[in-house]
Amino acid sequence: MCRTRGLRGWLNPRIGKRRSGLSRSHDPRSVLVTKQVPRVEELGAGFTPRLWWTLILLAAAVALDVGSVAVVNPALPDIGRDLRMDDALLQWTMTGYGITFAGCLLFGGRLADVFSRRLVLAAGIGVFAVGALAPVVVPTAEVLIAARAAQGMGAALSVPAAMALLFQVFPPGRLRNRALGIYTAVGAASFGVGLVLGGVLTSAFGWHAVFAFSAVMSVLVLLGIRPLLPSSVGDRRPVDLPGAAMVTAGLLAGIFAVTRAGEVGLSDTGTIVSALLALLLLAGFVAWERRAPEPLFSVGILRSRPVRAATLAGALFFFALNGVLFFAPLYMQGMLGYTPLQSGLAVLPMSLLVAVFSNVAGRLLSRFGQRRVLVAGLVLLAAGVALWLRTPLDGDYLTHILPGVAVMAIGQGLAYTALTAASLTGVPGARHGVAGAFNITAQQVGSSVGIAALVAFASALSGSGEQADRLSTYHAVYLVISCVVIVGALVTAALFGRRADDRAPEVGTPVTG
Repeated sequence: MCRTRGLRGWLNPRIGKRRSGLSRSHDPRSVLVTKQVPRVEELGAGFTPRLWWTLILLAAAVALDVGSVAVVNPALPDIGRDLRMDDALLQWTMTGYGITFAGCLLFGGRLADVFSRRLVLAAGIGVFAVGALAPVVVPTAEVLIAARAAQGMGAALSVPAAMALLFQVFPPGRLRNRALGIYTAVGAASFGVGLVLGGVLTSAFGWHAVFAFSAVMSVLVLLGIRPLLPSSVGDRRPVDLPGAAMVTAGLLAGIFAVTRAGEVGLSDTGTIVSALLALLLLAGFVAWERRAPEPLFSVGILRSRPVRAATLAGALFFFALNGVLFFAPLYMQGMLGYTPLQSGLAVLPMSLLVAVFSNVAGRLLSRFGQRRVLVAGLVLLAAGVALWLRTPLDGDYLTHILPGVAVMAIGQGLAYTALTAASLTGVPGARHGVAGAFNITAQQVGSSVGIAALVAFASALSGSGEQADRLSTYHAVYLVISCVVIVGALVTAALFGRRADDRAPEVGTPVTG
């Protein structure tokens, strides 16, 4: 008890004390009590050095999640040889992370709303750091897979808390849009940087260095949390533990079923049992939430038109992006003779351009609004995917690959910044954590289900196995992705509606629809 109190005191020195100027008695559902920190617009034009460091810290927290996925990829062959893991077991170093991350997101988001966001962020980064350090200390296959699952759980706590803190510190308007652009740009750049860094660390020091680096970066983020981030007390309502258990277990079972279906097929007993269990648990979650006094996920969040649009856009975004990133390396390595490192470097400009255009999007949001920027981004993303239809058997990088990479990247930078802003628009401040987690869950589901569906579609079209037939299959996949995103962009525009001006939304003021 004393140790818990000491940790909470270190992260939240004013917990339990009454704060002047703020009272929880007015609206306990929508008021988040925070330490009195200067709002950006009260500080004059632009960011102060402290606000810059705050933004860097929050962006670094999300970069740990995105970068940790990429930085491990180049090390996989060495890990497999060193720990004697076959391909089926090795892929669980990635799948284990993704399953726990997606499965625990809603629970992590709700914890950020109920408890101090700073505390939840620190707890998530701490779990992530332990997961990164474990395979360095005990390098076995079992420990590695468990550690990656722990890292996914840590990211599920830290990412929604970081997003909610960003919206807490930066008020609505031009500077929040700019902060969102930078936040998104760092996350995007960390993927490309992670690919290159993983290759360099593995080549120079071995695969252990990849995890040691993640542990060190996690500790640096932890050290900056208390001095840079405002303390806060959530709405102090009970956590819906039965609902959290059902939705977490249901999502874990569902994503496991999708992953297993991609590996061994839909007729596998494990796939069928997992899918049925997921349906049962998620149906039970919906039924429970309808009568729970303090539900984990409030359906009222979906009354906001921008939130509904952002949910669909998030699923479409990662369906398209990860669909291309799954099939493009097969083309580059299988038909053009690229090495794994060369195929990774081939898509590196994507991360760099996303970083640039995420900043551009932050400025465009203030001028044109979320709806126009998001729809334009999705259309450009679809156009970039369509450019992969031009790839021939003997393709040239500058002529046939780079144009698709570049146009996709521009669309990503615009779309992701806009959908991040829209995902919390009209949501009370006390629900930002779970609303952000809900959007990220939609992204993960779109990616997992989308890739499984695309792989099944490609398998159904596969013919003789000749390169020409395989290339035709890849082109059919790209065409499907592009058409789905175009239709989704039109639906996204309709979900926004035309009534509200979303150029500088007052996040926290409920939007009816």
